[in-house]
Amino acid sequence: MDHGTAIEATKAVVTLDVALPGIIWGWMITLNMWAKSIGTGVILVGAFLLYRHKKEEMPNLRWLMPLISSIALNVFLLFTLIDLHQPLRMINIFLHPHWTSAITVGAWMATLFTALITLLALIGFFDQHPDVRRHCGLAKKIRGMSGVYEKIFPFVVVLAIPVTLYTAVIMAESSARELWQAPAELIQMLMAAFMVGSATLVLIADKWSENARKDLALVLALAVFFSFLMYMGEYFFSFKSAEAEMTLTYVHSGGEYNVQFWAAMLLGFIIPFFVAFGSLKEYNKTLMKFAAVTTLIGLYMAKDVWLKIPQLLPLS
Repeated sequence: MDHGTAIEATKAVVTLDVALPGIIWGWMITLNMWAKSIGTGVILVGAFLLYRHKKEEMPNLRWLMPLISSIALNVFLLFTLIDLHQPLRMINIFLHPHWTSAITVGAWMATLFTALITLLALIGFFDQHPDVRRHCGLAKKIRGMSGVYEKIFPFVVVLAIPVTLYTAVIMAESSARELWQAPAELIQMLMAAFMVGSATLVLIADKWSENARKDLALVLALAVFFSFLMYMGEYFFSFKSAEAEMTLTYVHSGGEYNVQFWAAMLLGFIIPFFVAFGSLKEYNKTLMKFAAVTTLIGLYMAKDVWLKIPQLLPLS
């Protein structure tokens, strides 16, 4: 190769990029977001209840709340790692962090959050079960750490907010995905956390006081109501963005995801709202548990639709 040929070779211009066909972010990402909403939501809703009521009114909350959160966040982190094409490279986020990256910041926050709630779960469990504590020979150590719970918990609550929101920032950074706009996605992520956080706590609230359970119903009713309004707003008023309008044809009448979308709205939002609203006057344990389960199922279905349909639109 002579010098002239080498110069010409450096002037190559890409004239056509072929996009990866099909859905790249699939069920694993849906599961990640759903599990993260549970993990952060139970902390946010639990903090609200502990502010409003004495801990004696909710005897199992202090240890089950962080335990559920820890399990959900570990599911979130596990499937995030599995979804990576090079999982071992994840260590570089911690060894060589780039703090301008939302993924790096989110990974650090989620890891710290998971470590703290796991510690809270252990402290809360041994406080609630002194017999187990004595048998384990940890009586003095755990008793001395009881005050640590109250000191750590406020930081955990504050940390839960950016942990549940940072995924919305990552989605908004995706180019040519008009449906994933940062302001709307931030609110949707926060509402999702309150939805499944309150729904999850409903399942463990049998021994709680009546007032605490009614506050739980109030949080669920408000969260599903405002989240439903946002979905309906984007569903009916997407005409200002041509790409968003084209994307939503997949859920509009006759679209490929039409049935799944409206089933998600019915299960995750409409049914829970009316059940929770009715429980504000007279709390019904059976109906509220039913509403909690439909909320968990419906939100997963809604997130699945909202994640997949923007990837189905050809970008060329």
